[in-house]
Amino acid sequence: MELRQIRYFQCVARELSFTRAARILHIAQPPLSRQIKMLEEELGVAVFERLGRGIVLTDAGRYFLDQTEKMTQRLEETINATRRIGKSDRIWFGVGFVPSTLYGHMPALIRQLRQLNTQVEIGLVEMTTLQQFEALKSGRIDIGVGRILLNDEEIERLILTDEPLVAALPSTHRLAAKKSVRLTDIIDEPLILYPARPRPSYADHVLNLFNQNGYSPQVIQEVNELQTAIGLVTAAIGIAIVPESVRRLHRDDVVYVELDEPTFTSPILLSWRKNDHSAFLEQVIGLFKRTTI
Repeated sequence: MELRQIRYFQCVARELSFTRAARILHIAQPPLSRQIKMLEEELGVAVFERLGRGIVLTDAGRYFLDQTEKMTQRLEETINATRRIGKSDRIWFGVGFVPSTLYGHMPALIRQLRQLNTQVEIGLVEMTTLQQFEALKSGRIDIGVGRILLNDEEIERLILTDEPLVAALPSTHRLAAKKSVRLTDIIDEPLILYPARPRPSYADHVLNLFNQNGYSPQVIQEVNELQTAIGLVTAAIGIAIVPESVRRLHRDDVVYVELDEPTFTSPILLSWRKNDHSAFLEQVIGLFKRTTI
């Protein structure tokens, strides 16, 4: 499938007319119709339904339009940023991060990061710690902020903080009114684990903490997103073990109870390529060292 075909489809979808779309695109109508037919053949579904002399989008067509518009908008942003970087107007600096770090001081840190150098284009990419390592080595990002200890001879790591973990419980739970709980209080509770993939991840870190204390939790559900895990907690499906900063995610139907176990913490780590000695990276590392996450 060619990008040109997607742009042709978008124009026809907006105009709901092959004639008007062909005029806007400065091509003849028969070639435009052929391109749309080829796109439909590749998709294996019809994106337009012919009604008399007019056309309408099918359900599949509406979905394809919504998704491709997001894609092409992102592509335009990437092209513009690439042009600025290529003209030396801006330097691109990629930051990979795990979503749970945004509940702490990470947003304020990102604001400070943007202020370090106005000629630097900061690109933020949500990814797991494992994905960050792959992206660092391929050059797609320049630093990663993750939660699990991984070793790689090509990656340098710095522990920024060690964040306590808490138990997320339904507000109606029998332990909800307690200030803190022991592992023995919650070990028989069904556990909602995240992320389900890719692994290893924060999920394995939590399981290892239980195992190191001689317990094997009963995992009832594995999900990919923290928000999904919290949603299942509110539905009383089980409990979740989350970083303390998630308390900032205020919900009336969830309570966060401290764990009376000092080993239940989650490190927040900064990662970067060992062979990267750029001046801006040094500034960034210094900023992270000075800032409480």
